[in-house]
Amino acid sequence: MNYGNWIKSLVLCFMIVCSLSVKGQVKTIKFEQISELQKVERKPVLVFIQTDWCKYCHQMKQTLKKDQPSTNLLNKKFYVVFFNAEERRTISFAGRYFKFKPTGATTGVHELAEALGTIEGSLSYPTLCFLNDKNEIIYQYGGYLDSKSFLKTLEIISSAK
Repeated sequence: MNYGNWIKSLVLCFMIVCSLSVKGQVKTIKFEQISELQKVERKPVLVFIQTDWCKYCHQMKQTLKKDQPSTNLLNKKFYVVFFNAEERRTISFAGRYFKFKPTGATTGVHELAEALGTIEGSLSYPTLCFLNDKNEIIYQYGGYLDSKSFLKTLEIISSAK
C-alpha cells in the first residue's frame, strides 16, 4: 500500500469535510475541489466572479452569505466558488491550467474569469456562472441580482434536469 497517496487522500477528504461543515452560511469550495466532490455527489456549480474593488460585488456577496433561503438552497443543491477575477495564482480546472494575465503594471484579469464570465464578448462584475456536473456552462448572468431575483434563479437552475 502506498501510504503517501493514502495520506494525501485522507487530507483531501478532511479539507472537503471542513469546507462543507460551516453552518448558517454559504459553504464555498475552491476550483481544485470540484472534481473530487463531483465523484461523491453530482451537483451544479455556482461560480461567483467578482473583484475586490467592485461595490456591487460586495453587496451581492453579502446577499449570498446572509439571505437564509438562498443560503439553504445553495448549500443543499450547489457547490459554490467565490472567485476573484484578479486572482494571481495559476488554477488547474477541467484538465487545463488558467493563469493571471496582466493588462498593466498593477492590473489584469484571470484567464478562468474570462473563460467562465465572458458574455457576448464582455466580462462584467459581478457575474454568476452556473456549471453542470461536467463543468459545462449552463447559465451566465452579468450584473447585480437582488435577493429575490437571485433566489428565483437558484430555484430555476436547481429544478432543471
